[in-house]
Amino acid sequence: DPYYRFNDVMYRWISLDNWTYSRTFKTPFDVRKWQKVNLVFEGVDTVAQILINNITLGRTDNMFNRYSFDITSMIKEVNFVEVRFLSAVSYAAEQSRCHKAYSIPPACPPPVQKGECHANFIRKEQCSFSWDWGPSFPTQGIWKDVRIEAYNHYHLIYFSLTSFFAKSTRQWSLEIESIFDVVSSKPIVGLVIVNIPKLQTQQTFSVKLQPGEGSIVLLVNINKVRSSTVEAWWPNGHGKQTGYNMTTTFIMEAGYPIEKSSKAYFRTVELVQEPIPGSPGLSFYFRINGRPIFIKGSNWIPADSFQDRVTYDILWLLLKSAADANMNALRVWGGGVYEQDDFYDICDELGIMIWQDFMFACALYPTDQNYLESVRAEVSHQIRRLKSHPSIILWSGNNENEAAIASNWFSIPYADREVYVKDYVTLYVKNIREIVLTEDKSRPFIASSPTNGLESVKEGWLSQNPYDTHYGDTHFYDYSNDCWNWALYPKTRFASEYGFQSWPSFSTIEKVSSTEDWSYTSNFSLHRQHHENGNDQMLEQIGHHFKLPESTDPIKKFKNMIYLTQVMQAQCIKTETEFYRFSQSEIIKGEGHTMGALYWQLNDIWQAPSWASLEYGGKWKLLHYFALKFFAPLLPVAYEDKGVLYIYGVSDLHVDHKLTLRVVVHSWSSLEPVCTLAKDNVTVKAQSAAPIYEESINDLLERCRNCTRKSCVITFCLVGEGGLQSPTNHHFLSSLKDAVGLEKTQLSASVSQRDDVYIFVLQTTAIAPFVSLDVGSIKGRFSDNGFLMTEKKKAVVFYPWEPTSVEELEKSLALTSLVDVV
Repeated sequence: DPYYRFNDVMYRWISLDNWTYSRTFKTPFDVRKWQKVNLVFEGVDTVAQILINNITLGRTDNMFNRYSFDITSMIKEVNFVEVRFLSAVSYAAEQSRCHKAYSIPPACPPPVQKGECHANFIRKEQCSFSWDWGPSFPTQGIWKDVRIEAYNHYHLIYFSLTSFFAKSTRQWSLEIESIFDVVSSKPIVGLVIVNIPKLQTQQTFSVKLQPGEGSIVLLVNINKVRSSTVEAWWPNGHGKQTGYNMTTTFIMEAGYPIEKSSKAYFRTVELVQEPIPGSPGLSFYFRINGRPIFIKGSNWIPADSFQDRVTYDILWLLLKSAADANMNALRVWGGGVYEQDDFYDICDELGIMIWQDFMFACALYPTDQNYLESVRAEVSHQIRRLKSHPSIILWSGNNENEAAIASNWFSIPYADREVYVKDYVTLYVKNIREIVLTEDKSRPFIASSPTNGLESVKEGWLSQNPYDTHYGDTHFYDYSNDCWNWALYPKTRFASEYGFQSWPSFSTIEKVSSTEDWSYTSNFSLHRQHHENGNDQMLEQIGHHFKLPESTDPIKKFKNMIYLTQVMQAQCIKTETEFYRFSQSEIIKGEGHTMGALYWQLNDIWQAPSWASLEYGGKWKLLHYFALKFFAPLLPVAYEDKGVLYIYGVSDLHVDHKLTLRVVVHSWSSLEPVCTLAKDNVTVKAQSAAPIYEESINDLLERCRNCTRKSCVITFCLVGEGGLQSPTNHHFLSSLKDAVGLEKTQLSASVSQRDDVYIFVLQTTAIAPFVSLDVGSIKGRFSDNGFLMTEKKKAVVFYPWEPTSVEELEKSLALTSLVDVV
């Protein structure tokens, strides 16, 4: 396994060699019958020479492009095909050497990443040369399908659908774009029949295909009566993800008819950037089908260093886990890959909106002619391939490159700045943006993230401070200050990146390590941490609120450390996300109206400490269980300001609700509540956040006698009619390392099977904070985990992802709460 222990370094030689893939194949058809025969590569990673029968067809230099070679005159009955690869590492170094006029930073990644240099000189997955959460495996190979196509007359290459809604006529229309390779030397005429049975819509068009790359754009209008019954595609939590089966039939005067089956989705997207009363700057939020949507989710990175290991099932599990945690969006980050079709199909099905970066990240890039031509081909190919997906709501030019120039990450002397600014505008604005505007008029485009949006445009596409909270989106990281202090966080319009690291579970680490690795300070633990001082930063953050384990049993101590990093990460990101959610409706000192929270990061590329909430293999960290609650459609959120406790009602629901707020105060030493308060007729308005309760902590402690900050904890929830209920939230009045009265508890669980799920009934003898259930490497997830247990009994459901049994689960179960960490 390349991921085992130190193999990323041991196997480095593979990426420095040149590899050739070759095979002999028989042609399964009579070559003479076809006017045109192509050899098509959907994806080649990355630099290669392609030969058939010892004749060079061409070269590839872009992993994100599709390559088609005309082999009509070379194909025989038996053929020898070769793909001769060049080491991506040496190619990138060579390209950088040849760029003599000026350097293009960064040259190399920081040493802690154990990576390769000059990733910005090759159109390849940027993190394959290493990242601060992933290894360096600069692969070489055929990473997507390769096939032979033979045809006469004409052949369909791209087919896409985009929907539009005319507000004035309240009518939906579909734009169908088809791009053909037309072999004949004169135009071909014919008919196109479009049929959407469910909408009783059928239209016939007369068309003419021009020789070469012929394209047809058809506009299908859904009649007024039908338009009013169209079910739009909605994000997860806001409605259904309806798609309509549609067939498009091409009947031309020559050649076979082509019948294309597809799904038509109806949804509109606007990125709203408008003045806000009482606040300088502009808003930054998404309207889907005319409705403002608070974006809840995370950032997606490649699911494996070896893309061919990423199956449909793996994608389904990760994306379903995102949807199950109440997420409605993911950002496909610009240092990875444009994801496979399955990824976007699943997002369409689950209602997960996609913020799609183009593949440029944390670097400056060249703009010589060859490079730009390659990028232009890449961008138009990807847009044509992806634009039919309703899940994609935004194209974004790059990750953090505007910030890199604005904050001068690469220490460029001021005198030389101009050339890099010019390159930036050339690449993202004059090339990428131009193509986006031509190819796809149905979605917004921004040049970078973070950016100041329209303000960046006004400042020549490079703003002075892309992190300005009054415009666009922000990325925010702070590992040393106390993460429970909400005042640290930017009251931004849109938080598109923020996070804290943790370690994955012992069962995940165990698969790629040996006994001597199982300590927080082992060589292995250092080797897997690719973020400078990352392991120490986690200890520092834990130290603010928790006692570090002192066990003399090294494996017990390691497992306790892993548990504490996950508790810390979950609690930190909970605090920060709740801050973003309760800021959505208010402006304080000119800041607020936060309309998005995408934490960094959803998933992992290998088994290592990282910012992820899902481990490599899909296991949920405690953070992911917390996300299920902090992204709930209805949630009460508490924070303290100057000794006063405020509780906000946060709602993503489409209607107002009259609810009861229950506030319960517990002392750490007893399962019986000290005092409870029910506030009735609390109105929580649709899609908003507003204060519903306030009380000074002193009054509260007085009201609940026998309570001090250190001896008590507050829990609270919202309850409505017809089973409407929020998760139960908690607010700590002191650090848990200072808590008074926490007792060693006896936690026990009984397991039983009910249909295809398992029920764990937990019992405790005392209040238990951060109760964690872990069933090792049995694949599945719980209904709740990492919770504050304030009752003697609690039932938790386990949803298995593979067959298991009561016996297996009982044998594997480890129960931990904060008081077990000593």
